[in-house]
Amino acid sequence: MSIVLETQGLSKSFGAIKAVSDVSFALHKGELLAMIGPNGAGKSTCFNMLMGQLKPTAGTVWLNGQDLAGLGPRQIWRMGVGRTFQITGTYASMTVAENVQMALISHHRRVFSILPYAHRLYRDRALDLLNLVGMADQADRHCAVLAYGDLKRLELAIALAHEPSLLLMDEPTAGMAPRERIALMQLTADIVRDRGVSVLFTEHDMDVVFAHAHRVMVLNRGQLIADGTVDQIRNDPRVQEVYLGGGTLFHAAEEGQHA
Repeated sequence: MSIVLETQGLSKSFGAIKAVSDVSFALHKGELLAMIGPNGAGKSTCFNMLMGQLKPTAGTVWLNGQDLAGLGPRQIWRMGVGRTFQITGTYASMTVAENVQMALISHHRRVFSILPYAHRLYRDRALDLLNLVGMADQADRHCAVLAYGDLKRLELAIALAHEPSLLLMDEPTAGMAPRERIALMQLTADIVRDRGVSVLFTEHDMDVVFAHAHRVMVLNRGQLIADGTVDQIRNDPRVQEVYLGGGTLFHAAEEGQHA
């Protein structure tokens, strides 16, 4: 299986504070990889280095074999990396379809020729993406009136607009109701399976992680302390100690029976 994303010795310091220290991992094509850890573990710092918002103090990042050193977020996006954020960033004054159309216009490099007919550009493709995430019936609603779960699904459609090989999802289910969380991550798992997209996501909800991740990495104080299957992580004594205070990780399916 081909490697889509790989890091070696990835590190980031802010003065004397080591936010991330010597993190190395590989993400394969069509893999759904969870990155978990307590608050302050370095997850967001890792994401920001992968996407070019932060420059690593040390280490390397490769995307499909290409070195990302020195590249900014837009250049990395152009290379096939999509991202969703913990706090959604859609245009509230635009319709659902228009938000996706804007992403498609950028993807096709039409940003300097969009007026006055931007509302007609790539609408059919936008509707296809909205149908993929279950939002086609809300295409002409303004984002300002959408429920938060719907905004999360819209953000996923926007991230898919430039057909990424890698999708970074930072707390994708934050602020969502339990049923919405399950639906969104099942949708993401289906996209991984059907399109071969690789996904790296951070998440605090262990139900979500254990139900959908193919593999789990655990960070603590900026260091990678475990990397393995769901069962390996669930039963890892060190993970239980640093992440759950010595408690036992439960099985998502068992919890789901009581939802």
